[in-house]
Amino acid sequence: MARFNTKPISGARDFLPVDALRRSYVLDVIERVYQRYGFEPLETPAMERLDTLLGKYGEEGDQLIFRVAKRGDKLQRALEENPTEESIADAGLRYDLTVPLARIVAEYRNELPRYFKRYQIAPVYRADRPAKGRYREFYQCDVDIVGSTSPAVEAEVLAAGAQVLQELGFQGNDESGFAIRLNHRGVLRGLMEVAGIPAELEGAALVAVDKLDKIGLAGVQAELVERGVSQGSTAALMRSIADVPGNESERMGWLGDLLESSEQGSRGVAGLKDVLSLSSYGPAAPHLRLDPFLARGLSYYTGAIFEIEFPGLSGSGGGGGRYDDLVGMFSNQTLPACGFSLGLERILLILEERGMFPDHLAGQPQVLVTQFDASTQGASLVLAHRLRAAGLRVDLYPDLDRYGRQFKYAEDRKISFALLLGPDELARLVVGVKDLRSGEQVEMEASLVSNWLNEQLSV
Repeated sequence: MARFNTKPISGARDFLPVDALRRSYVLDVIERVYQRYGFEPLETPAMERLDTLLGKYGEEGDQLIFRVAKRGDKLQRALEENPTEESIADAGLRYDLTVPLARIVAEYRNELPRYFKRYQIAPVYRADRPAKGRYREFYQCDVDIVGSTSPAVEAEVLAAGAQVLQELGFQGNDESGFAIRLNHRGVLRGLMEVAGIPAELEGAALVAVDKLDKIGLAGVQAELVERGVSQGSTAALMRSIADVPGNESERMGWLGDLLESSEQGSRGVAGLKDVLSLSSYGPAAPHLRLDPFLARGLSYYTGAIFEIEFPGLSGSGGGGGRYDDLVGMFSNQTLPACGFSLGLERILLILEERGMFPDHLAGQPQVLVTQFDASTQGASLVLAHRLRAAGLRVDLYPDLDRYGRQFKYAEDRKISFALLLGPDELARLVVGVKDLRSGEQVEMEASLVSNWLNEQLSV
């Protein structure tokens, strides 16, 4: 008999209880902070029409969309008519949560408030090459505000993202903390303009610049030439990259002088100043880092863009920006919007590597009710149910094993207390309570156990 491969499909994962509880811990923090900032939840289907998804993520992003084939007669006809990748698929798995949001706003605009503040925490799918910290199925944790052009919107979503990370234990901007790189699409367009890169090559050039932290200066230079940018324009752009001041406080002045002749560039610099000014009043302020060559490959961004960086680690921990034209793609009207997305998988990986998870996670059992013999089973069940009614998370050991084996089971599951209820305890109307953390054991009246345990576990 052939042996089945029981591993999950490449790029996807199973989450055993400890991992699932850790994910829940992080997601609870994220959701709590998002709600504190006035965001409300939204849910959308995992599958969208293919034409909803295509053309929103740039040339490389479109190639990473998981396409879903047509069904039944439609598929049969497509297969009979010189099939192509485009002709046999009419749906795709969502690539992110922003495009579905734009579709929602276009569909339900009259039912939504003037300023639509939503959060969505859900899996997205990308046909990417799996690697450490990079998966084909992963969660995004988005906040977005639709309906305002005010830079206060950027300040709000940046503050929410920063506060989540701070409450998870990331403090400062050194090796134990995080930074938020900040730029503006107007600045990027200005840099292209002063380098002499024509408008029709701007998108291709930005794709190359977006890889700066991965392939370095030499790699970006080679890719720019490969994508058709002239040697002179490439050299001018590379000089700008090399000239960026290392001193954070000098960068804005340098950027303003460089882009003085570019209308789009000057607007971008002014936009950055506004975002930095309003963010100075919130928790994101100490983490913001101006990065004039941060590009973020998604083509729908129109204004400020930002990306989370964990010092000493490659890859992004999340990001976002302003996308004032995306909703209009679906509704034929301009609706300004800005959002921020946290990369759950990267955050979980770093929390685990740095040992930042709490010793005990919400959701783990707190108490084990042991079994002595058949004569006490009913009493053990009554005790377990009484403790559950008092709000405790209680596991009942199912078999009639010796106490040593039952205690070992509880310790393996990181349960704090084991309760003993044998014939002797029943006769004296008491319960034995063993603290599995210290090894100490006490007896108390059965009516007092639930309150005592709640007090001990709240310490």
